[in-house]
Amino acid sequence: MKKILVVDDEPAALTMMELILQRHGYQPLPARDGSEAVKLLQTHRIDLILADVAMPGLNGYQLCQLVKNSSEPDLALIPFIFISARSLASDIRYGKSLGADDYLTKPFDVEDLLAVIKGKLRAAELLHQTFTQPLLDQPPAVINLTIGDRQLWLDHDRRQAWLDGQELLLTRKEMRVLEYLARRPGWVVSDVELVKATHRLERVSKQQARRKSVRAIISYLRRKLAVHLAGVACIKTVRGRGYMLCLSDEAGKDNQPQSYERQIIQTA
Repeated sequence: MKKILVVDDEPAALTMMELILQRHGYQPLPARDGSEAVKLLQTHRIDLILADVAMPGLNGYQLCQLVKNSSEPDLALIPFIFISARSLASDIRYGKSLGADDYLTKPFDVEDLLAVIKGKLRAAELLHQTFTQPLLDQPPAVINLTIGDRQLWLDHDRRQAWLDGQELLLTRKEMRVLEYLARRPGWVVSDVELVKATHRLERVSKQQARRKSVRAIISYLRRKLAVHLAGVACIKTVRGRGYMLCLSDEAGKDNQPQSYERQIIQTA
């Protein structure tokens, strides 16, 4: 049963939402404000969040920022839906700019709410499933690259990575991102392309790419690699374009680095 965190400071509204969700097969977890919601997020595996905006203490906007800006991908990826009486276009735009997946205004149609919940949960489930599938249809089992004077080995089947014989303790998501970059050394891969490849999504906007915590995953990867590379950053950020795995300090300096998509077009 999917767990849905419901955050509203109005008892009547909270009770109504609980009844609606229970009637349609969901397990509601009620919270009277953002602070209570944070505690529930720390102790439960939440599948979706429904939150009001105006609340004492930690309000809905602040809660959304906390969730979507989290460095923990599993938290940042939770679908977040605002349900608020604030119906001005500026309020809706602001809520979505924080990373909210949708914004419904009160009063709302129950069928509309259920449709949004169903759609967001389905998308989240697809995202979860793709992380348990192979990165590519038939990838080479082992990748070997030389980074500076160090040897990087990636074993796709065993989902393991080694740098100079020392195993890198990577999460599944970190392994997928590193493997994708390692298949295209010296080429720029945009955050959008990285998310599309690792999540098997056909269309991803830049905002969605940020929401899926690519930056956080890259940051964790850099830290773990730097331990074995004397602090050298082998994953470089190409401002406004994406990320590139450099095999040496000179990688990408002779010419302006090209995107992987552009490489495919030029060599096709």
